[in-house]
Amino acid sequence: MDLEFGRGMRSPQRDSWKTTLLLAYQSLGVVYGDLSISPLYVFKSTFAEDIQHSETNEEIFGVLSFVFWTLTLIPLIKYVSIVLRADDNGEGGTFALYSLICRHANVSLLPNRQIADEELSTYKLECSSERTDKSCIKVWLEKHKKLHTALLIMVLIGTCMVIGDGVLTPAISVFSAVSGLEFSLSKDHREYAVIPITCVILAFLFALQHYGTHRVGFLFAPIVLAWLICMSALGLYNIIHWNPHVYQALNPCYMFKFLKKTRKYGWMSLGGILLCMTGSEAMFADLGHFSYSAIQLAFTSLVYPALILAYMGQAAYLSKHHDFYSNSQVGFYIAVPDKVRWPVLVLAILASVVGSQAIISGTFSIINQSQSLSCFPRVKVVHTSDKIHGQIYIPEINWLLMILCIAVTVGFRDTKHMGNASGLAVITVMLVTTCLTSLVIMLCWRRPPVLALCFLLFFGSVEALYFSASLIKFLEGAWLPILLALFLMAVMLVWHYTTIKKYEFDLHNKVTLEWLLALGDKLGMVRVPGIGLVYTDLTSGVPANFSRFVTNLPAFHQVLVFVCVKSVPVPYVFPAERYLIGRVGPPGHRSYRCIVRYGYRDVHQDVDSFETELVESLATFIKLDASYRCSDASGGGGDHEPEEERGARLAVIGSSHASYDIQDSVQHSSAASVETTTTRRRSGGGDDDGSPGGGGGRAKQVRFFIDSHVASPEAADSKQVAEELEALAAARDAGTAFILGHSHVQCKPGSSLLKRLAVDVGYNFLRRNCRGPDVALRVPPASLLEVGMVYVL
Repeated sequence: MDLEFGRGMRSPQRDSWKTTLLLAYQSLGVVYGDLSISPLYVFKSTFAEDIQHSETNEEIFGVLSFVFWTLTLIPLIKYVSIVLRADDNGEGGTFALYSLICRHANVSLLPNRQIADEELSTYKLECSSERTDKSCIKVWLEKHKKLHTALLIMVLIGTCMVIGDGVLTPAISVFSAVSGLEFSLSKDHREYAVIPITCVILAFLFALQHYGTHRVGFLFAPIVLAWLICMSALGLYNIIHWNPHVYQALNPCYMFKFLKKTRKYGWMSLGGILLCMTGSEAMFADLGHFSYSAIQLAFTSLVYPALILAYMGQAAYLSKHHDFYSNSQVGFYIAVPDKVRWPVLVLAILASVVGSQAIISGTFSIINQSQSLSCFPRVKVVHTSDKIHGQIYIPEINWLLMILCIAVTVGFRDTKHMGNASGLAVITVMLVTTCLTSLVIMLCWRRPPVLALCFLLFFGSVEALYFSASLIKFLEGAWLPILLALFLMAVMLVWHYTTIKKYEFDLHNKVTLEWLLALGDKLGMVRVPGIGLVYTDLTSGVPANFSRFVTNLPAFHQVLVFVCVKSVPVPYVFPAERYLIGRVGPPGHRSYRCIVRYGYRDVHQDVDSFETELVESLATFIKLDASYRCSDASGGGGDHEPEEERGARLAVIGSSHASYDIQDSVQHSSAASVETTTTRRRSGGGDDDGSPGGGGGRAKQVRFFIDSHVASPEAADSKQVAEELEALAAARDAGTAFILGHSHVQCKPGSSLLKRLAVDVGYNFLRRNCRGPDVALRVPPASLLEVGMVYVL
């Protein structure tokens, strides 16, 4: 459940205590649903191993001690105290960490990067970019291209495990909640009741996804709050009634006694204990919906104490009821008094649905972010709310998750195997977060490498211990997240590799501006009424698919716009900074370039609003460009401006001002080339230097600002501007055509077998069976014109 647009880009001013309390309350239903239901299955998964119980209660006290210190070290100290501070404009999650690293070091593999991207409001750096000192770690990372790929693979591993968690968490949560029916049913009827009811609830949960959660989202926080209070009350009751001395288990010595006594089986049981921190990553991933202080307040004052009381209450009950060990009934409901078992059962099912909803929404969000990195095939993204930004629904992923969740429930049929699978997915994501945060500490916060190394070794060693305990259970369920991750990794890497290679092909086969201007005289080019939007990934030059189009059919529209929809390493791009507008050729040619920039959490706008905003931005650009040329002419330099330099000038069209940049050179990481460009400043001083991506090559860049309401009246009223605006209005009334490339990709002769399998088989299969670019860009079929293009990679 996402909140309004911009909630992630919160004001640096402190929230009032009333706002913080309200956000903390709302975070219960969004952030802590998954974490709060972990007591349903932690003890049952832990004692599924062959652990012999003794009268001294060292086993149960040891498990409780592990649970307490795990919750203290990982969620409380690591996430709440450290990781939550590594936000990207208020946003958290794996992609936020990767975005921060890419902005502070030149390690991004995203194509078509531009110097102008660094001027975005959300493209802020922790330290001034003018600082010339570079750490040896930063130089080492930027120097080796293989490390860039390794960093992306690490991010994709975390992403794949989050998607895998989206399959496993709903299954184990709902199954554990419904398993409370076992105490009210005979042994013969348990199998025929728990599994079907779980599957029905899961199917119902996924069937409601396309409505969005905003309709019932107001119920989430009260449900989780009631559940936390219920667990706390049950925990206090069991502690007071059964074993008031259970607090002694908080002594860390019991952890060592537990491992010393149980040896191998105790180590293997850590795979169940780690489930107590399931959902901790959500505190960081959902940071953009709330604030740091709100999430910190909710966890430290309510969630953390409630969880500790719940686990202590279960341990107090089990310490006096040893017979449940032999019957393998060490679950949450055995410690619930008979009189309140049914209300607790209903509340647990509701809480499990809320927790499942949070991870499902998170899966949709992270897949949408993967698309922005060109690491996932195109899927249809539906915005389910007009008022709440970022609340999305992906039909294909939703039904695939439902099928896999039901298959896991029917296939495993017990908490042990589900817990083993879920535990491995959870701890892998945490390890990835630890590694990325250590890089953020060095590169973004500019702390000593020793401090980052201490963070990595301390928390990494704790998580590595749990990871090893989960990995050893490969044959007992842990194989499932590994299998899902391998499949998703193969899909992501094949799609990303081929997309980058296609961009390099376009980059090396683009035609020059002079070719386009001379084409009319050679072929007798005809201009037809309307606006032609030519979509390309290039930010400069004329794409090869358009040259192929006009050489076979020498006609194009009265107004021609080369549109590049690109992603930048920031969470959001403000609407006032979304469009970069420039000319392609002289004003009489009526050709323009429009670069549309989105962040990795942005949802692409529909085609109607995009078309309207584009025409308005072009009209504003025409007036401002005339004002610029008029001022240049009065200064004596307008008549001698090179044509290619005029065509390279781009403007950020906003609500109150526009800034002009000469973008004659951009840094293309995939082409591994850096050029230098020089610009003039209308007012101010000399030249400034900028380096794209926080490192790498340097290019001269100068910006100046023009208020739209002070544009020169002579320029705005000139005959040339009036004619250009009239031509734009006439073209808009005639209609818009969307010109897209319909690509076929094949390998060069002599390519390796692995490359042919990846490109000829894998990529082409995904391209044929996934959404086309027209669906991703929301192009109406009646206005679509596709140009065939063969890519030989």
